[in-house]
Amino acid sequence: MILLTTLLPSTSLPSSLSIWELISFDSFAHVFMFCVLCFLMIVGMSKQFTFPRLHHYAIRFSLFASTLFGIGIELMQHFFIYGRQGDIIDVVANTSGCLLGIVLFKLIYIW
Repeated sequence: MILLTTLLPSTSLPSSLSIWELISFDSFAHVFMFCVLCFLMIVGMSKQFTFPRLHHYAIRFSLFASTLFGIGIELMQHFFIYGRQGDIIDVVANTSGCLLGIVLFKLIYIW
């Protein structure tokens, strides 16, 4: 779902919701989707016991995998999707969403 929605043509995205360039619907969507992705990855990995290393390092692996996924999406947009261009702001938004997902996980499960 994340891959599909981030690879949509730019003409199908709504315009900015804010007067600031950095806070647009696109950036908010990236932060939200990657927050959910990272949070659910951590929950899933911490509840499985088949692979002890994944269980023990769930937060680190989730941050690494979801950040690489976000960078991969931006590279695919830049090189393969007509009408879209990879953007460093989206990579920052993806990573921010991942970090927010970690904070959310710690708020719910640890603290």
